[in-house]
Amino acid sequence: MQTPWPPLPTTAALKDSEWRLPRIARSVGRARALFREQAASWGLPQDVTDTVELLLSELMTNAYRHAKVPAGREIWARCVVTEDRIRVTVTDANDTLPTPGTASLDAESGRGLALVAALADDWGAERRGCGIGKEVWFELAKKGSNHR
Repeated sequence: MQTPWPPLPTTAALKDSEWRLPRIARSVGRARALFREQAASWGLPQDVTDTVELLLSELMTNAYRHAKVPAGREIWARCVVTEDRIRVTVTDANDTLPTPGTASLDAESGRGLALVAALADDWGAERRGCGIGKEVWFELAKKGSNHR
């Protein structure tokens, strides 16, 4: 499911931020706040910022709730902006790859990956090539009108 990255443009500076947060509930909100600050400094369109923030929150929540790993492990969130797109990756120390579930109509959770699949232009998950755990990522076109 992974889409290979084309060569990075040489005319624009790559924008890249990474946050390493403890695997606790408060880190979900902290990741959103850090992303909002970074998005504002990069001048990202508000509609794209809102969508990225929502999807980042979903991936962070999944990593916090479902990555059953030893105490002290972190969740890493990374946002890379190129000339035309944004890629967000959330890494945790659990090797189990996520799969979209089917939530009942009255369920209060279980729709996170379905939301990511519906709103992102592309997404995927893979085990880390070096080290332990997995990476779950999504991409959006940088211009608000290009994404679903």
